[in-house]
Amino acid sequence: MSSETPRAGDLLVRIGAIVFLVGAVATLATVAPLFLGADPLPPAAYFVCMLMGVGFLIAGGGVLRSIADQRRQARASATGSPAAR
Repeated sequence: MSSETPRAGDLLVRIGAIVFLVGAVATLATVAPLFLGADPLPPAAYFVCMLMGVGFLIAGGGVLRSIADQRRQARASATGSPAAR
């Protein structure tokens, strides 16, 4: 385990990565029948593939939130604000 404290946006990045991986597995599952000569999966499986993009957006939002928090902390420490201590 890491002794580093979690920062703003870390949870969103982790959730986004999990959602992305679910979408990636669904994409592999929907493409496999095309190469194996089997019947294609139902349309609902193709909609699950969209989770790759959703996961990417969630993780990107977490990164942006982390950037905003770090900039806020840097600005507060540069001005000598007591809130930064």
